[in-house]
Order: sequence, then C-alpha cells, then structure tokens
Amino acid sequence: MSVMREVSRAMRSTLVLWVITALMYPLLMIGLGQIAFPFQANGSILTNTQGQPVGSALIGQPFTSDRYFNSRPSTTNYSTADPTNDAAGILKTGISGASNLAPSNPDLLKRVQETMTQLHQAGIQPTADLVYTSGSSLDPHITPAAARAQITRVAATRGLAPSQLEDLIHQNTDGRFLGVFGEPGVNVLKLNLAMDMFDR
Repeated sequence: MSVMREVSRAMRSTLVLWVITALMYPLLMIGLGQIAFPFQANGSILTNTQGQPVGSALIGQPFTSDRYFNSRPSTTNYSTADPTNDAAGILKTGISGASNLAPSNPDLLKRVQETMTQLHQAGIQPTADLVYTSGSSLDPHITPAAARAQITRVAATRGLAPSQLEDLIHQNTDGRFLGVFGEPGVNVLKLNLAMDMFDR
C-alpha cells in the first residue's frame, strides 16, 4: 500500500512540476516580454520608410549597393539562398555558423585575397571585420572603424557630406554591454535605414 502511495505522490509531483515549468512559466515569460520588451520579444524587426518590415536588428544581411554600408562577409551569405535553387535547404533551416576552415586552408586564403582585392578596388581600407567572417555568420554589427572606412564611397554615391555620415555612424553605434563587456559596434541595418530617412 505504501508503494502505491509513493507512486501516486510521485505522479502528482511530476504533474504539478510539469504544469509550472511547461505551461505557467513560459506563459508568464511571454506575457512579461510583451509588456516590458515588446520590440525585442517580437524579433527586433525594423521597418523602412514605407513602414514595411525589412529585417531584424539582431541578424545581419547583405548590402551590395554602393549606396549602402557593407556588412561583414558571411560564409552562408546571411541565409539568402536563391529560393528557386536551394539544393542545400539553407532557406528552410536558417543555417548559421562558421566555415570551420583552418588558417592554412587554401580556400580560406583565396576568399580573403578576393575580399581584399574587392575592398581595394572600391577604395575601402580593409579592416578585420570587413575581411573575416564572424563565428555565427549572421553578425549584424561592424566596427566603427569599418563603417568609417566606407564613408568616402557612400558619400560620393549619395552626394552627402562625409560629416553627415559620421554623425549617422555615431548615432547608430551600440556601446559596450553594461558599459564594460564587448566592443562598440555599428548596426549596419539600422545605419542604412537611418541613411535612407536622412536622404529623403
């Protein structure tokens, strides 16, 4: 009889803990997130001048036009596979990650050399984050130095004064986390959207 009582107690405890941890706690966190941090809880989605969603402030995306500041290189091209030719299923998985190529790998050396050549041809002084990919391959930030290295190209294309772009870079630079951790970074999507607003 005592064994059945212990089994019953264990089953009730399991059920109560399941309700608390699998239902009540997640619903509480969702509710608090929507109340206290609705922008972050809903994916930190940014919109363009027409109010259309264009991307998340947390996930990098490619910019190839001379009118925009370029992002960091991506080993997965920021998951922008061609929908009509996505044999690897990148768009289905939202793949993220580094190439895992060793520093001695000839493919890595070739890609770095090609990137350096492209930057020099565009008149951009290469910085580490404009040449090397990030660990996640979805980094939304570049360093302030990498953004400033692109000012001349973007200013000439848009017909803006370099000082105007300097101000926009400063306004869209995220500081260190809690003032201590990490390094300042420029959110490329925010910067380019701010530039479109400025250029209207």
